[in-house]
Amino acid sequence: MHPSFSVFPVAFALCIAAFGQGDSDLHTAAQHAYEEHEQAAIQINDLAGRLHTDDDATAYLSEIATLFAKELPPVWTQVDLRHRISHAEYMSVSDTAKLIPEQRIADVWNEYVREIGAPDEAIVTAAEIHNMRDAQFVVAQRMWARGIQTVWTMPNVFALGPDGKVAEGCRAIEAVRVIHDLDSLFQNVRSARDRLKKGIVLSDEMKNHVDGGNSRPQATARLEAHSYVNPVRAAELRYVQERGSLAYQQMLRRLFDELCVSA
Repeated sequence: MHPSFSVFPVAFALCIAAFGQGDSDLHTAAQHAYEEHEQAAIQINDLAGRLHTDDDATAYLSEIATLFAKELPPVWTQVDLRHRISHAEYMSVSDTAKLIPEQRIADVWNEYVREIGAPDEAIVTAAEIHNMRDAQFVVAQRMWARGIQTVWTMPNVFALGPDGKVAEGCRAIEAVRVIHDLDSLFQNVRSARDRLKKGIVLSDEMKNHVDGGNSRPQATARLEAHSYVNPVRAAELRYVQERGSLAYQQMLRRLFDELCVSA
């Protein structure tokens, strides 16, 4: 599905801040843009952590829609769609039985992949989605605690189980993010597949580090060149070219209805 959110505005601002030191005006503008994004992320994360009513969920979704107003597709302006998402969000927070199962997300995504004629690599499993979410939550927690507070590191958006780890189902808006990541950040799925093959669950790895006496585990990293080929992008473009954007939007709406069937 075409990305619901875009990381490019934030990434662009960060790049200017990092490499545009020679131009004080650009650097100042980039710093101001980042600070505005940070404040918005803090507010959205706070809203995500204290949803008690439908109105709270509506406010939460509205803040996200406002932050990404330029990136969101026109369908997000539809009142009925936004109401369904916000209501599903409230229900998924107030009743764990209303969480959107990872298996349903995988089923809907795989239906999409098959319908557009994407390669088999794009087919995902619930286990891969869970491992991906687990890693994202661990990273989000640590980055947020260290002051890297963006809409991509908000820890309160995740559905958690009694053990404090990600649940086997998603809150509604988190489910939309998962679909976004499957579509636009497929390298995250590849990383989850690699961890599953090695029997690695990042939250367990981090806990083992702490329980082993190292409360601040040291990580090593190296830069490598990779060519990340998105397995669905060409199929999406081909589908739109052959059947038209209206047919594509109708398909997305149908799949969204399947995703939020319990809302």
